[in-house]
Amino acid sequence: MTTFKDQTLLVTGAAGQFGRIAVEELLARGATKVIAGTRDPAKLADLAARGVTVRKVDFDDAASLVSGFAGVDRVLIISTDSIGKRAAQQSVAVAAAKAAGVKHVVYTSAPAARPNADAGLAGEHFWTEVAIAQSGLDFTILRDHMYAENTLMSAAHEIASGQLFGLIGDRGTAYVTRADAARTAAGALLTAEGKSVLDVTGPAPVTNAERAELYTKATGRTVTCVAITPPELTAGMVAAGLPEGFAQALVAFQVDAVIGYHGAVTDVVEHFSGRRPQAFADFLAQNRPALGA
Repeated sequence: MTTFKDQTLLVTGAAGQFGRIAVEELLARGATKVIAGTRDPAKLADLAARGVTVRKVDFDDAASLVSGFAGVDRVLIISTDSIGKRAAQQSVAVAAAKAAGVKHVVYTSAPAARPNADAGLAGEHFWTEVAIAQSGLDFTILRDHMYAENTLMSAAHEIASGQLFGLIGDRGTAYVTRADAARTAAGALLTAEGKSVLDVTGPAPVTNAERAELYTKATGRTVTCVAITPPELTAGMVAAGLPEGFAQALVAFQVDAVIGYHGAVTDVVEHFSGRRPQAFADFLAQNRPALGA
């Protein structure tokens, strides 16, 4: 396998949880010219003290992109958290990469990225993928499946209430941990060649009913899966305090799980990280305090 560990590698969004793990993985695997990009360089003073080059890289600041991408051979563009704006932000970043002479772009996308009106947040990823493909650069698009960590936002409430609400017909989600996905992205930045679109998944799909069973096993508290319709799930989320638009985006993700888009299982994590992805049950065991039991 070809390695590009001596080329100049840039990680955008390096101050975030995903970005920091990716930078640490690059260093652990022998990368010699790592640049950590962030909107606020002060947040990465610890990495700078370890010899990592820290640059201001703000997708809303064109000047920072010119200097941030200068001399970069390969870049990992971590999707931003600016929902509604990120397709435009990331397209600008791709253009800046091309202008700077970057050879390869790695991008963290989402499963089943498509422009359809019912695709929830996936449309922003789709249009970023289009911008990357049209750039003419080599690329590795990593369609990260649902992070296992996202389940912890509702797990304690579901366990306490004894009810987990999910859609009728759910076919499962191959939850992948953020660490596994970040190490995979770092591995792709180090070794990927050509042009490819890949799904980054956990080792097996987990249905809502199976997730309820795992919560029961992990805590000793009975949790039952309650299967409902998309309008009912949306209404429940809104009643719980979520903005309607965000609730609809979350439900769109579950609709995709009913269709089967999130049940795919690949060996991409193991190929690029050298590790088998962590099973969801093991993830829950590792994070048992967050379950509220």
